[in-house]
Amino acid sequence: MTGPTIVSRVLATFLRRFAQCLGRTLVVAFASVVLWTTAAAAEPTVVGIRMGDQGDSTRLVLDLSESVKYTVSVLDDPYRVVIDLPVVGWTLTPADEARHLGVIERFRYGRFDKDTSRLVLDLGGPVEVARTFVLPPEGTSRYRLVVDLKPVGKDAFVRKPVVAPPKPAAPVIAARPPPARLDKPVIVLDPGHGGVDPGTIGVTGAREKDITLAMARELKAALEASGRYRVVLTRSTDIFIPLQDRVRIAREAGASLFMSLHADSVGSPSISGASIYTLHEKASDKEAEALAAKENRADLIGGLDLGDRTNDVAAILISLVQRETMNLSATFASLLVPEFSKDWHLVRNTHRFAGFAVLKAPDVPSVLVELGYLSNPNDERSLKGPAGRKPVVDAVTRAVNRYFDIHPV
Repeated sequence: MTGPTIVSRVLATFLRRFAQCLGRTLVVAFASVVLWTTAAAAEPTVVGIRMGDQGDSTRLVLDLSESVKYTVSVLDDPYRVVIDLPVVGWTLTPADEARHLGVIERFRYGRFDKDTSRLVLDLGGPVEVARTFVLPPEGTSRYRLVVDLKPVGKDAFVRKPVVAPPKPAAPVIAARPPPARLDKPVIVLDPGHGGVDPGTIGVTGAREKDITLAMARELKAALEASGRYRVVLTRSTDIFIPLQDRVRIAREAGASLFMSLHADSVGSPSISGASIYTLHEKASDKEAEALAAKENRADLIGGLDLGDRTNDVAAILISLVQRETMNLSATFASLLVPEFSKDWHLVRNTHRFAGFAVLKAPDVPSVLVELGYLSNPNDERSLKGPAGRKPVVDAVTRAVNRYFDIHPV
């Protein structure tokens, strides 16, 4: 066999195998594209939102990638319209998000629970839902969900029923369920806000719900790395959790310590620094009182119907909070402050008191940590990244270790 013949055969074999491999690669690549496209298309998407003046009503139009089931409810105190959809993606532009017209003053959207995405419209007054319907695509690839809202007088307003837990026979605190026997203290971290409730928006657009979730995940990893604790998050994804459910999660987990994480905003961009809050019937100052009132409105922001909740519940909860629990909460706060001060700026009178609903578990020492002010460029920049958040993670970890050295479980 001559040299050129051998070379020709080797070259032919190489080319044949290369072609086979290339063919398999193309098939795999094509299949991957098909699978990716199918998966991406599996979730409906809200691709736009529009509003129009219909004379005696305001029309809201959601542009959708496909037709979806939906429910529309109206709520009062304050007046809102809640539109529930299956889990959808959102690709709204800043111009979309800034829209308001007629009775619609503003809106927000996001994941409400594992099966539901929610759009909440804040209204300037009472309305009735005059019509709702879905239009199929006509010269466009989009379906359109149309909701017509007609202003009505307060006397004519009818609050539509929404799905809600049954009203308890009496506003009492259930006995704490006995947790499974654990060798490690349980710490519950509560990333504030989430889903349809973004919380505070920073000067460059950072969202409180994203910062608190990132901080909670990093703090969970640091605490569990010590081997001393089991850590539970009230939410591990971008989902809305009602305030009472956050307290319930802590109690059912058998928590020895509860920390709710937040980031504040004020009118002055020069104000910065962290603050620590514990529960008290009387606020330590007007700022603390205003902050508690704002945070306690989270359920309204999430579009929950609070009409069936008795006003006596809050008073009963506070009256049942054990003095020892409040003392332990204050003890932990007193340990947090000096640890924070080592590497993080603090506001004056760092430890403050107010009636935060999320701190009202009667048997779990609880604190609310305001990590900083997203209205301050430096605080926002630090809280947006892992490196900037690390001093806070380290400070909280040291304080937790000191607390359980003093009060072992």
